Amino acid sequence: MHPWSNAPTPPWVRANANAWAPPTRAPAPSPPASTATLSGISATQSSAQGLASGQGLASGQALAPGQALAQGRSYWTPSGGTLGMDVSSHQQNVDWVSAYAAGSRFAYVKATEGTYYTNPYFAQQYNGSAQVGMVRGAYHFANPSTSSGADQARYFVQNGGAWTADGQTLPGLLDIEFNPYPAYGNTCYNMTPAQLTAWTRDFVETYRSLTGRAPMVYTATSWWSQCVGSPQFGTLLLHLASYSTVVGAIPAGWSGYDIWQFTDSGPFVGDSNFFPRHRERSEGSGEEPQRGTPQLGERSGFECGDHCDRLD
Repeated sequence: MHPWSNAPTPPWVRANANAWAPPTRAPAPSPPASTATLSGISATQSSAQGLASGQGLASGQALAPGQALAQGRSYWTPSGGTLGMDVSSHQQNVDWVSAYAAGSRFAYVKATEGTYYTNPYFAQQYNGSAQVGMVRGAYHFANPSTSSGADQARYFVQNGGAWTADGQTLPGLLDIEFNPYPAYGNTCYNMTPAQLTAWTRDFVETYRSLTGRAPMVYTATSWWSQCVGSPQFGTLLLHLASYSTVVGAIPAGWSGYDIWQFTDSGPFVGDSNFFPRHRERSEGSGEEPQRGTPQLGERSGFECGDHCDRLD
């Protein structure tokens, strides 16, 4: 999730915004159909099966506006779980029918950033993903330099980030990561770990008080280790960014991930995500240990077997 491609740069820092280009990936075989479930939908009937059976586009084939798959990318996808995606205004109007046919079964949609930005494509993306049968949720890109965690949580909830126990809505996602705006200082927003810990706690507690459940946290291990480091958020669900074929290290406080963002260059537009079928360690597989046997989108927005009691 990269705000400089997802939202207009705030006008007071636009002249200094840095550029970024996505990495490329080596080709690899498509995974077999998995058996994880999202809102009761069996992934043996869904996730990655369309691509594996030749549906979707070949590498290099162009897409019309309203695209669902990444253009001209070679990609690897994890197996044994369910694929999903996240999008922002950068993707504009998404072709959700094609994304579903290609194997995506859940989506996170950018709703807000700071207290100064809302995604103009949010309705098409959030409602459109639900209309084709995906479990979906909203995310907020944190800018801790501009306002308090509580203010940003309220802004998020007021602009699409509320949670509903309808079996189709994922918990709101707090995207807290590398500072993309040089005007706000270093990668940690010129804030200390204690300050960023307090800011995150303020957001989490406010969001919980407004919606009745805690948000999920999106971050990268390297940034979290450098800028926050606190283990106190390990009871929250974790959406981990790690652009590789292995998850790698887990941030302090968590024993594993709940959603893994494994690439920003395909198979879907935006970023591509993986929801694991099992969250126990698979010996010899290189997979990270996970908590319980999850289902996404049921009752509380995200189920996790025997451990849900500490996540609500």
